[in-house]
Amino acid sequence: MPRSPLPQRHGLDAAWIRTPRERHWATMRDHLVERMPRLAPDRIDEMLDERAFVDDGGTPFAVDAPYRPHTFVWFHRDLPDEVEVPFEIEVLHRDERIVVIDKPHFLSTIPRGRHVQQSVVVRARRALGLPHLVPAHRLDRVTAGVLLLTTEPQWRGAYQSMFEQRTLEKEYEAVAAAPGELSFPATVRSHIVKQRGVMQAFEIEGAPPNAETRIELIGERGDRGLYRAVPHTGKTHQIRLHMTALGLPIIGDPFYPVVTDVAVDDFSAPLQLLAKTLRFVDPVDGAAREFTSRRILDAWQAAQPE
Repeated sequence: MPRSPLPQRHGLDAAWIRTPRERHWATMRDHLVERMPRLAPDRIDEMLDERAFVDDGGTPFAVDAPYRPHTFVWFHRDLPDEVEVPFEIEVLHRDERIVVIDKPHFLSTIPRGRHVQQSVVVRARRALGLPHLVPAHRLDRVTAGVLLLTTEPQWRGAYQSMFEQRTLEKEYEAVAAAPGELSFPATVRSHIVKQRGVMQAFEIEGAPPNAETRIELIGERGDRGLYRAVPHTGKTHQIRLHMTALGLPIIGDPFYPVVTDVAVDDFSAPLQLLAKTLRFVDPVDGAAREFTSRRILDAWQAAQPE
């Protein structure tokens, strides 16, 4: 694929489509109207007037430009209106290859859906002047903590492969109800499935386990417990599901055990889950690396000892 002729805008790369080889359209406009139904034809006309659609060389397409088959069309998408997340990202570490962020709750890792400018990638690119910054892994929007990003394309594969091959150690902290009669440490194994478009993941009883989490009790304060969760696999919502399976759903979880409707501008009850520590051997220079979040979960900080 050719390099984008358009610079980033608001920390975001240009989008692109490629026209088919068939010649079913008289003009490029006709194809764009059919290809991009989410954009009103009037908006496409405005963008053509604004010279917003360009070819590989950066030359804008005119409103009456004849259809060109097998051609890249580059443009910047209109950004959604977003509620600003009122929490700052903190840089734990930065060097020529990686940036380690202490992500706050409610900030998406990558730009998507309703959360574009309010994402770590967009905020960090603009704040640090690193236009090629991308995450080596992801944290849920509602999860806080240590997030590793790479600075340039040549470093992505090496660091992303650590997460794909599970050659690193991750530790999380979570606040839930006190354990009662439950005994810790405990290892939870199950078969987790996450379907596209469905908010909750679910467990299939009797199926061979594909997810494993070791859970330890760190401390108790009144009716609350602080737990350390060490996932040995990386399934979506794994820790949240496994805590729920123990009868200890994480405080503030909007999905488990039941889905709760939370307004996008409601920051009052963050999920009490924190990606606390990340340890690995650097795949480039072999150095031992360890990064720890400085955040303390609100529900634990507010809990009163007996």
